[in-house]
Amino acid sequence: MKQSTHKHRRPAPEPRKTAGAVAARTRLGDRWLSWTRHHREMALEALRRFFATPIASGMTALVIAIALALPSALHLGMVNFQRAVAGWDGQPQISVFMRKSANSEAVQTYAEALRANPLIGEVAYISPEQALQEFQQTSGLGDLLTGLDNNPLPAVLLVRPQSAPSDRLQALAEQLRANPLTDAVVLDLAWVQRLARLSQLGQRLAAGLALLLAMGVLLVVVNTIRLHIENRREEILVVKLVGGTNAFVRRPFLYSGLCYGFFGGALAWLLVAFGVALMAGPVAGLAASYGSGYTLDGPGFGYFLALTGGAAGLGLMGAWIAVTRHTRAIEPR
Repeated sequence: MKQSTHKHRRPAPEPRKTAGAVAARTRLGDRWLSWTRHHREMALEALRRFFATPIASGMTALVIAIALALPSALHLGMVNFQRAVAGWDGQPQISVFMRKSANSEAVQTYAEALRANPLIGEVAYISPEQALQEFQQTSGLGDLLTGLDNNPLPAVLLVRPQSAPSDRLQALAEQLRANPLTDAVVLDLAWVQRLARLSQLGQRLAAGLALLLAMGVLLVVVNTIRLHIENRREEILVVKLVGGTNAFVRRPFLYSGLCYGFFGGALAWLLVAFGVALMAGPVAGLAASYGSGYTLDGPGFGYFLALTGGAAGLGLMGAWIAVTRHTRAIEPR
């Protein structure tokens, strides 16, 4: 038999079937990089759009600044007021005028007895000579008083009570009046109560004004972002047609709200600082006339951070409200 000279051939491979579209999975790191890149791009785009229309953007930021500067100035004024009365510990001072017939040794002994009282924190003794010298310096009647034969002023004990309710202070004043060495006792409790109520009134007024004007800032930002949305309606439709999510559409407007709030807060800080600079000279002159070195405290860097951060938060909130409300009505058909 003849051997076959043909070699065995391998069967040809079958053609592969096309699988069609394949869904590719995106890694978490790629998603994070894309998300951060888009945030950076939208932040830069918001800044570019803000400075592209300087007059319109500046007017909106100035309205926000004025609304924020009013409660900020009131709050800073309350801070300076509280600093001015920081030496006052909130308790009244009782002035005990001694009888003219009381000798200095008896008055000193009485003062030591008062210092042992647990209701009393401090007792200061002012002799008649010290009282006369202080009166001559403050009243400007030094030449007239030098012509007197004797000193008409008595010794005085300045009693600073410990923290106690008003009824116990009244009882302490009555106890001081009952002493035979005492001629008169003056308890300035009404002034302390007025001071506390005035401080409380200022704090509540500042809080109420801040709340009302914060709502005004929100309305300004909502209206401004609404106009931005209407001007970019066609762009939003195109983005949604190609699959853009609501978060993707919302992002540039949120950064625009942040820009308006931040620059409004910065302008508010400048307005408050300018106002303090205008008032610093007259306040220092008034304090010098009373022999005090008091000066106004201006808004520092911490105040700047609080103003810009709070204003940026209000801008972001207003933009979120506007975008959530108005972009839902823009849908491709």
